[in-house]
Amino acid sequence: MVLYAQLDTREKVNVVWFKRDLRLTDHEPLRVALEDGLPLLMVYIFEPSLLSAAYSDDRHWRFVSESLDDINDRLLRYHSKVYVFHGEVKDVFSALLQHYDIKNVYSHQETGTWLTFQRDIQIKKFFRDVGIKWKEFQNNAVIRGLQNRENWEARRLEFLSAPLKNPSLERIKSTKIKTDILQMFSANRFLETLGSNNKMQKGGETEALNVLNSFLKSRHKGYLRNISKPNESRQHCSRLSPYLSWGNLSVRQVYHAVRNHYSKTPNKRDLQAFESRLAWHCHFIQKFETEPEYEFKNINAAFDNIRLDRNDEYFNAWKEGLTGYPLVDACMRCVKETGYINFRMRAMLISFLTHHLWLDWREGADFLAKQFLDFEPGIHFPQVQMQAGTTGINTIRIYNPVKQAMENDSQAEFIKEWVPELSNLPPSLAIQPWKITPMEEAIYNFKYGVDYPQRIVDCEETYRHASKILWYIKRSEESKIEAKKILQRHVKSR
Repeated sequence: MVLYAQLDTREKVNVVWFKRDLRLTDHEPLRVALEDGLPLLMVYIFEPSLLSAAYSDDRHWRFVSESLDDINDRLLRYHSKVYVFHGEVKDVFSALLQHYDIKNVYSHQETGTWLTFQRDIQIKKFFRDVGIKWKEFQNNAVIRGLQNRENWEARRLEFLSAPLKNPSLERIKSTKIKTDILQMFSANRFLETLGSNNKMQKGGETEALNVLNSFLKSRHKGYLRNISKPNESRQHCSRLSPYLSWGNLSVRQVYHAVRNHYSKTPNKRDLQAFESRLAWHCHFIQKFETEPEYEFKNINAAFDNIRLDRNDEYFNAWKEGLTGYPLVDACMRCVKETGYINFRMRAMLISFLTHHLWLDWREGADFLAKQFLDFEPGIHFPQVQMQAGTTGINTIRIYNPVKQAMENDSQAEFIKEWVPELSNLPPSLAIQPWKITPMEEAIYNFKYGVDYPQRIVDCEETYRHASKILWYIKRSEESKIEAKKILQRHVKSR
């Protein structure tokens, strides 16, 4: 334990460490810290190790910055604020300890990446060595230390049904950060580089509540009918995912709001469908909490010896939206520019990469994480593996991008918006431009292979190739043994 002078003049304080819980409502760490009564420091730390991670993008940190601005706007009336630092967590707390006698650090448990997992191991030891009590609180029905799913559903519903843990903000006893610490770990220069982007959803609890209210008031009507459609889903899906991922809303807040709205809407099936996806949200993060290796290794080792070759030409075409498959390219261009596409189209992008291009899921997973404004590690990596067919417990889904376009963008409206090279073509040719005839090229002033690239693969051939290999492995004894272990960890026994 670090020893300080016998006459310790440092101010005794508690610290609330904000991470992916950027809100003031249903925030149990903040609530308990305020009940303790000591002066309070609220901090957020932009960690260089996270900022430079392969899955990190400025769009994430811009959203975080907007969320912090919203919190601090709301804290003005209480003469308080969240102090924002740029530095590694241990370094920031070491500096704070020079000026403050930190009694407790309060935070939510974080089901993050391997990097944040290792950081938490390090900081736990550091807090213990310097005599700080670190009090972590359960986050969004995800249970730490769970070995199997017995009683998990009942515990999930119990957690979500409990009253919101709202802090009494009028009880805040603020203390000010010393100027030298603010200067040493100033985030100003980093924040200035982020700029603004009005093509993406804006962060903050205020904005999150507006989106939630608009979904419950009207946008949920047609949720089931439009959930798979790339255009219509932008309006009729909840659009709450970034607010849940970065903690502007808790799952419990949304659950309560949906439950309270059932009696006010005739569209109960739409809300029920949405509520089931809230359950899936917790289910997948619980998987990742139990098995964080989802981030970097095939969860079913039977699939380890496939997709070993790199193909930079294929990978770059996929990243740039130049594969020659209009719906694939439209989805990639859209998500790069706006930070959002719906679930079905995300699954198709991963399927195209791993099945049709036969490339490893890992590099693609990091690239897509950078594009998704709502990047949630606990959902992202298990879902990528599920769509890549490397779990051995899920059916193998190989999406046909032409079929998906015909079913979900039959008039090619989404395709034409994001692949304007095809905007003059009729829907059938915008979906399958390789079918254009020389006469049609003249009529529509369009040259296939010049104005828009030729297909880099034939999806009918690649489907047969991927299906044969993946189903062979899935049916192997090795895969079945691995799958049984996975089911024991992640699925309730019957």
